[in-house]
Amino acid sequence: MSIIDIEAPLHTAHRDNHTHRDVNGGWLRPAVFGAMDGLVSNLALMTGVAGGAVATQTIVITGLAGLAAGAFSMAAGEYTSVASQRELVLAELDVERQQLRKHPVDEMEELAELYVSRGVEPALAREVAMQLSRDPEQALEIHAREELGIDPDDLPSPLVAAVSSFGSFALGALLPLLPYLLGATALWPAVLLALAGLFACGAVVARVTARSWWYSGARQLLLGGAAAGVTYILGTWIGGVVG
Repeated sequence: MSIIDIEAPLHTAHRDNHTHRDVNGGWLRPAVFGAMDGLVSNLALMTGVAGGAVATQTIVITGLAGLAAGAFSMAAGEYTSVASQRELVLAELDVERQQLRKHPVDEMEELAELYVSRGVEPALAREVAMQLSRDPEQALEIHAREELGIDPDDLPSPLVAAVSSFGSFALGALLPLLPYLLGATALWPAVLLALAGLFACGAVVARVTARSWWYSGARQLLLGGAAAGVTYILGTWIGGVVG
């Protein structure tokens, strides 16, 4: 069966058959992966400590410390990373701005050659490049998109990245702690809740991938469960050696 219904008007067929997923993931991808990171790391930390047959209070303190340390570490790392990336982009934009001011004709020819390399007729490519280069700010935006692959009007915010990373990591790390904070004294409620959270995170990730929700959920559950199992075994072994 044809993807496009030839009986329908072209604009209707295009609208009905040309819908794409958000391949960048928008806010969903970093938020879900931040929560998943917090969940896996804190679950593994807590199960490792629990394997050493320590008191419940020690497990809770360990989980809270892991939540705080991990969230602040994620926020600091994300802020530094995004800020450095932003500074690099701004520096490159400044270089491009200077080139457009000092060598406007050369930059226009460069843009025309780029369009020619993509299959545009030379005369048309030159005319398009000439028209686009009339406005310096528009020319800068186009050169940034074509040469650097960036949008000058949509640069990431270090503060937003840091706050979102802190919040999503803390939320994920809190999940295995909840049963203890609500009065549980055994490890298994925390593990069950954390595994359910891992499956849910994996299922949500399927929104930005081509995998089914159950496959993504089961994969994340198995990976997180394996991490918790390994650290529990290590904690049991280390607890036996130290004890």
